[in-house]
Amino acid sequence: MTTSTRDTESRNGSARRGTGDRQPHLFPRQATLRTIPRLQAGYRHDVPAAVAAVARLRREAGRDVYSSPTGWGLDHLEALTHLREEQRQRDEKQHEGQPAPQHVSSTYRERAEREAESQDQAVHLAVTLWALHQQSLRDEPMHVSGWPLGRAVRRLAHGKTGVQDPPTAPNASREGAEDKRGDSEPVEEISATVRKRFVRIGTSTDLETLGVRLREMVLLLRASRIPLDYGLLADQLYLWQDENRRDDARRAWGREFHFTYGKNGGRGSDEGSTPPLNEVPLDFTSADAGD
Repeated sequence: MTTSTRDTESRNGSARRGTGDRQPHLFPRQATLRTIPRLQAGYRHDVPAAVAAVARLRREAGRDVYSSPTGWGLDHLEALTHLREEQRQRDEKQHEGQPAPQHVSSTYRERAEREAESQDQAVHLAVTLWALHQQSLRDEPMHVSGWPLGRAVRRLAHGKTGVQDPPTAPNASREGAEDKRGDSEPVEEISATVRKRFVRIGTSTDLETLGVRLREMVLLLRASRIPLDYGLLADQLYLWQDENRRDDARRAWGREFHFTYGKNGGRGSDEGSTPPLNEVPLDFTSADAGD
């Protein structure tokens, strides 16, 4: 094989790889964070279009993505489409001037289709869970970055509400104050019932069962006004669908549950968090409300 032939095949291989090497696990988080913060802000402002959009999402909870015609055109699925198109354009620009691939294998096409389906499922489940979580709550956001599933469940299992504990009494000892900071209570003192529900989430073996068990947990979190980081959850749900990486998602949930978070939130970042209500651009239209 000549050097010229090898170079041509290398270029063709790079062009074929395009979408395959683009870290698709980033898409679920990105699509979720393009959708929830805007809807959350509008819902909390009681913007009619946002309220209608969230109600529509709640009706899709428990339904498989694209299986219900009433779910066609939902905003989070459109966000995924835009992300894929943006990636396609970047790929084309990157390989501009190179020979187009002569053949794309059926194996590659099948992998790309499975990848897209897993992205769709992960984002759809995460966003519809959030719609249930936020229902009837206007004063607090239920999507908050830095609140992974394990952390939220541990706080619920300790019988707490919201995201902050009452302030320590002024005359409390320094050691006592240290003991009360953050979500640091002994894991042995958690609710056995909540722990069992969390374990059942971890032992789910199919997406439908996982969705049912997550919805049950989300309703409990809503009652206690404990939020979740839905961008992170979408990433984990995408990972979970790959049987070769499912244990990675389970391990993440376990680590989150056992990690001790400080009073100010520990490891969370501000990515995707909801801005103050008076700083949110309310650019909703009738299209957001759907049917």
